[in-house]
Amino acid sequence: MHTGRIFNIQRYSIHDGPGIRTTIFLKGCPLSCIWCHNPEGQSFGPEIVYYDKRCIGCGKCKEVCKNEALFDRDKCISCGSCAEVCYAKAREIAGSLVTVQEIMAQISKDNIFYEESGGGVTFSGGEPLSQPEFLLELLKQCKEYGYNTAVDTSGCGTPSTIKAISSTTDLFLYDLKLVDDEKHIKYTGVSNKLILENLETISKLRNSIFIRIPVIPGINDDDGNIRATARIIRETAGIEQVNLLPYHSIAADKYNRLGKKSRLMEIPVPSDAYMESVAGKFLGYGIKVRIGG
Repeated sequence: MHTGRIFNIQRYSIHDGPGIRTTIFLKGCPLSCIWCHNPEGQSFGPEIVYYDKRCIGCGKCKEVCKNEALFDRDKCISCGSCAEVCYAKAREIAGSLVTVQEIMAQISKDNIFYEESGGGVTFSGGEPLSQPEFLLELLKQCKEYGYNTAVDTSGCGTPSTIKAISSTTDLFLYDLKLVDDEKHIKYTGVSNKLILENLETISKLRNSIFIRIPVIPGINDDDGNIRATARIIRETAGIEQVNLLPYHSIAADKYNRLGKKSRLMEIPVPSDAYMESVAGKFLGYGIKVRIGG
């Protein structure tokens, strides 16, 4: 029985592919993008999330914590004991170990919405390619049920994983963050060489591709990066559209709940007018583009 670790299931999603979808967020990612809006998906292991405003001060968490880690994150082993006894849900654990059958049971609840909207199931993260066997089995099960499938990925995974899932993936939602490799390493922690190679592989396998570009002011919105990105998009078969995703700062609270610090607090949120101007540059290259997921 295949098991994997997830940190969220989002139902009735309309931003992760066509129609109404159920999005499964797999935990763990090899990248460390400084603008990441799902910091709870970065680590491969479970983590304790603390909502200070929910706390009622009952002290139950202190009674069960064997490491005295409630006020010292370095001592926390994410056992989940505090979350189990927290009546107010002030402490929760991000990163549940689940079976394929458990996930499919959740997915099947929304079947009627897929049928009526042309939607389906999207596997996101974190980075879903980092749990290849779990992802592949989920995709196979979805196709047996006749569900449309999408994989939202940074492209940072092995070529063998890409090839293995290609026959059961209807759509790849593929991130292109930066073309310059040095800048990619600086802002995401990894090279983009494998990412670009995997994009070419998907193209040759004739899968449908939506390119997703997070627009981060001052980092990847310059004319040089847009021009280089547009060149790759125009030269790659199978790309049906480009989605520009404006940077937002709403994830700041997530970092606080994890005891982490957001590294992009000073980045301005791009205005609607600015996003239209960026979209216009891609349109100028003859590329179909839309703002948002």
